Amino acid sequence: MGVPSRSGGTSGGSTRATMLRTVAARERRSHLTAPRVPTVGIDIGGTKVMAGAVDADGVILETVLAETPDKSKSPRVVEDTIVELVLDLSDRHDVHAVGIGAAGWVDGDRNRVLFAPHLNWRNEPLRDRISERLAVPVMVDNDANTAAWGEWRFGAGRGEDHLVMITLGTGIGGAILEDGRVKRGKYGVAGEFGHMQVVPGGHRCPCGNRGCWEQYSSGNALVREARELAAADSPVAYNIIERVKGSIPDITGPLITELAREGDAMCVELLQDIGQWLGVGLANLAAALDPSCFVIGGGVSAADDLLIGPARDAFRRHLTGRGYRPEARIARAQLGPQAGMVGAADLARLVARRFRRATRRRVERYARYERYAQVLGARSTPGAPR
Repeated sequence: MGVPSRSGGTSGGSTRATMLRTVAARERRSHLTAPRVPTVGIDIGGTKVMAGAVDADGVILETVLAETPDKSKSPRVVEDTIVELVLDLSDRHDVHAVGIGAAGWVDGDRNRVLFAPHLNWRNEPLRDRISERLAVPVMVDNDANTAAWGEWRFGAGRGEDHLVMITLGTGIGGAILEDGRVKRGKYGVAGEFGHMQVVPGGHRCPCGNRGCWEQYSSGNALVREARELAAADSPVAYNIIERVKGSIPDITGPLITELAREGDAMCVELLQDIGQWLGVGLANLAAALDPSCFVIGGGVSAADDLLIGPARDAFRRHLTGRGYRPEARIARAQLGPQAGMVGAADLARLVARRFRRATRRRVERYARYERYAQVLGARSTPGAPR
């Protein structure tokens, strides 16, 4: 897996932080000259940890999965899972760096996970801890940022100068790319679009506020509405009640999407409602950010036109200055649930280049010392020329 790192303590952490800030400032051109070496991308979700060895063209060489440890467990348990997956992949691939996409807020230095809603992480120095255990460079970022980078490099966002990524899963995540650079904000927590308040006094959100966007356009919102109709024994919910044999907790997002594709009227209508709220939020973001493209990813995006179609219609109806301004393209993510993993691996490749340079310089320095020692040894030998 490469030469073990000698970093540690305060000075090592400071050096890595400086390195990552430099990488961030050069992202646009750096990916073109990054070393074409395999790296590992990690996507940490609320239910699973996915790791993959990825080559320089974004091709996934191998993927391994593990269940996300229960959030009541210590952060160390999650770190153990990450390390085990990387070591498993390193048995078959020459791993030069590791990129981690975490579902949570990551600080500006991309070291600490400040807060993770689905895991017991609070101000955790994830990068430093994983790097020390694996002895390779580690890059940590928000999972929506890594997904956006993956789609910009290899998916639906290729060629776009101003891109906004929306990930629809349990909640709503987001990311902004401008001129090929992820915009993370002053403190690293930009893109939390799911917690924009769109309905004052609306549904309570786990973040503590009411009326957040993700309470109306997300996997949780979709399932909540279906379960409420089923619990009320609504006639329109008869089909889904029958499908789960009356067990309302068994109603899931994928099941709703499956029934919608089969023509179930209630499920089609629920996805339309989610899509319309999605379009309203996109129109608000267009007013603030004016991107050229919105890429919609996450598990809920599997509904495709059942969701994206209503979103486009609502976007056009609510867009400020509609009819007198260019409209952003709305596209479904092409890399699917692996976008974050691929993007994390590609971002890690930028760190791998600097690691490889440092390693090469260290090897060259050792070679010079060895030659110098040989010369001194020869001179100290009796009868040797001086």
